[in-house]
Amino acid sequence: MNSFKRYLITSALPYANGPVHIGHLAGVYIPSDIFTRYLRAKGVEVISVCGSDEHGVPITIKARQENTSPQAVVDKYNAIIKDSFERFGIAFDIYSRTTSKVHYDTASEFFRKLYDKGVFIEKSTEQYYDEEVGQFLADRYIMGTCPHCGNDRAYGDQCEKCGTSLSPTDLKDPRSMLSGSKPVMKETKHWFLPLDRFQPDLEKWILEEHKEWKPNVYGQCKSWLDQGLQPRAVSRDLDWGVPVPVEGATGKVLYVWFDAPIGYISATKELTPNWEKYWKDPETRLIHFIGKDNIVFHCIIFPAMLKAEGSYILPDNVPANEFLNLEGDKISTSRNWAVWLHEYLDEFPGKQDVLRYVLTANMPETKDNDFTWKDFQTRNNSELVAILGNFVNRAMVLTQKYFDSKVPAIAELDNYDRETLAEIPKLKQSIEQNLDEFRFREALKEAMNLARLGNKYLADTEPWKVYKTNPQRVATILNISMQITANLGVLLEPFLPFTAEKIRAMVNLNGKDWNLAGGDNLLLPGHQLNEPSLLFDKIEDDVIERQLEKLRKAKEANERANIKVTPLKDSVTYDEFSKMDIRIAKVLEAERVPKTQKLLKLKIDTGVDTRTIVSGIAEFFTPEQMVGKQVVVLANLEPRTIRGIESHGMILMAEDVDGRLQLVIPADSVSNGSTVK
Repeated sequence: MNSFKRYLITSALPYANGPVHIGHLAGVYIPSDIFTRYLRAKGVEVISVCGSDEHGVPITIKARQENTSPQAVVDKYNAIIKDSFERFGIAFDIYSRTTSKVHYDTASEFFRKLYDKGVFIEKSTEQYYDEEVGQFLADRYIMGTCPHCGNDRAYGDQCEKCGTSLSPTDLKDPRSMLSGSKPVMKETKHWFLPLDRFQPDLEKWILEEHKEWKPNVYGQCKSWLDQGLQPRAVSRDLDWGVPVPVEGATGKVLYVWFDAPIGYISATKELTPNWEKYWKDPETRLIHFIGKDNIVFHCIIFPAMLKAEGSYILPDNVPANEFLNLEGDKISTSRNWAVWLHEYLDEFPGKQDVLRYVLTANMPETKDNDFTWKDFQTRNNSELVAILGNFVNRAMVLTQKYFDSKVPAIAELDNYDRETLAEIPKLKQSIEQNLDEFRFREALKEAMNLARLGNKYLADTEPWKVYKTNPQRVATILNISMQITANLGVLLEPFLPFTAEKIRAMVNLNGKDWNLAGGDNLLLPGHQLNEPSLLFDKIEDDVIERQLEKLRKAKEANERANIKVTPLKDSVTYDEFSKMDIRIAKVLEAERVPKTQKLLKLKIDTGVDTRTIVSGIAEFFTPEQMVGKQVVVLANLEPRTIRGIESHGMILMAEDVDGRLQLVIPADSVSNGSTVK
């Protein structure tokens, strides 16, 4: 670690067709931010770059759905994402975007250099083409029937019902999402990156030289290499993206997987004219923070691109995380099953660090993990409030009370004092070791152990009981307590930056120099403290219930959306329809049919006669609800005997897609016997 002069930290570019959610935060942006803040606090030269990934088919689909332009879509979500990161305290040096001119120029130059070196394979293939629109169809613009599960709304790259990866030619009855017509196969020319040519270099670099990578990352890379790498297309037939910068490439753009990682380079260019020292000097340590779905791009494809170019360094580590689930279910943007960062910031003002803490404590570092709102509440109340907040507040308030908010001098140390002080540098060392090895959960646990140490120390020494008889002993206790507090103000900075800043402000500590932490003299005797304030407050049940209700509503909306409306029946003639006598009638009496769950016996006035109808609506309406209601009846239906009761007619109901029945009634009261036409 010490052999590098500087660090370049990249974070996966969020895709600009939706906002950021907690899965993104736990997978990429919180670990990236923790590591960057840690390096900065240590005084290491580091830059952190990120930006919106703004090309690709899903954005063009979103634009069509919203009847707007792709540029309008990415402008909207880039603004939401950038603002959310800033409010949440993610400390990027630059947050750029792949629609910038700098990026277009950088990506074009990168492609052109590989093209001029003869790296690419140029070949023609047959792809689906929409003759009505006059456009080649990207995989996501083709829909058809999945050959595996029969889902008739499968995409050309994946069936979202059964999860199977597909090719467009796998689909039965393919249709274009642009026009609805059946596409035809047509020849088109593309450029391919021959990954197989780089396989020996990648095997040596990853499998031999980077055995220290996380098992989930190393294992996935080995799996890809074991299967044998194949050439991969770097261009697409599309009008949204970076145009392929060669002759005869009209209507073709760089494939988004090729274009997006170059966004790290273009963002660095945008940030500093000295960008090359971060990308081309072997004394720079490049680290990619990503989620597991991006491992192949950052560990195999992008390094192959960089090696093909020839002048760039390769990433030294790619500490990818697994996925975070929500309340036991996979986070899904399309199903609105997510906790969106911008909504959280609005609904929990001033509680950025609560979410940072919970997501770090639950970080899916080596396996998928789960976020629940109950755990969020418990960790806030039982850990942040009861341990960290409680200790800092007691130490500050007691020092204010007994020593007028001035750090007292140590009188004499006993063995317990020495043991307590000896723990501070040990905990700092443990935090550092875990951070250096990208074990953020464990590092946070050790940082909180410092607060636990302080809490236990105060509880055991009970200065409030000792002061009257031995104020010098209390001076020692509170000096040690304030040293722990000041250390928390520094060592919590990577994890809980807003809280660490509040602590440093309370103890009147300028700066956050990591190298000063770990000792027992951060605050000298006589040092003036500022006014104490609470760091955290309890989160009540009703706050959590509101969040759970939001998720319940999202689930209900998804269930309704997934229920298919009953198909139309065969046509009938006007003469057939005119035979039906449909009238307005009034319910005079109603009672349940004994020993049944669904049946009500109704006495109704049709305006022509009074009759009995047995109706299967008891699961949705009580007898009391029905009496006095005007209903629509089919009056000339042949009588039927149901449970020994002659039923003469049928009440017409509306059945919702979820099976619920609703009464069909006139908007205003009309005469009984009025006909429905």
